[in-house]
Amino acid sequence: MAIFSPGFQGRRRPANGLLPPGQYVTDGFPVLSAGPTPRVSTDTWQFTISTESGERHRWSWDEFRALPRATPTVDIHCVTKWSKFGTTWEGVSLDTLLDGVRTSASHVLVHSYGGYTTNLPLADLRNGKAWVAFSYDGKPLTPEHGGPARLLVPHLYFWKSAKWVTRLELLADERKGFWERAGYHDYGDPWREQRYDGD
Repeated sequence: MAIFSPGFQGRRRPANGLLPPGQYVTDGFPVLSAGPTPRVSTDTWQFTISTESGERHRWSWDEFRALPRATPTVDIHCVTKWSKFGTTWEGVSLDTLLDGVRTSASHVLVHSYGGYTTNLPLADLRNGKAWVAFSYDGKPLTPEHGGPARLLVPHLYFWKSAKWVTRLELLADERKGFWERAGYHDYGDPWREQRYDGD
């Protein structure tokens, strides 16, 4: 079985300094996945934040959808070198989800349905930098794009915006995720071209 979905061709155009180095702009929305696409029913979907002390904060789909919503419009940048400008999402800010969570953690390991993981500094999920999104361009997220809900961390390469998100594990120390263990950069800043370990 192929690891990635079929390739794509992007259309290049000037970006007026808004494009990170090595990237090109596409009008489409390529789909890349490291395995089969999970089909998660909102009847069974859960989102959990677990702290380093073992405390758990859990939301069902209905509880999650009842939280205050945000509608960020952001540029996204994939490590495979495509970028897409002005994408519009709807979701719940991580500031809202982390409100009242007692932690001294420095890092997060993000878990997805299907077993995918990725790691992030906790600071990169706070202060209006990240959301758990359930809608793209005014429509519910399709499974191919991470539905029913995905992490959205647009200031980092898009593999950090884990599809099919189900849990944030708050950690005192960093623990590598799926692609990071395979040689991708631990942080993934597109403006510094942090694609691979050592970049």
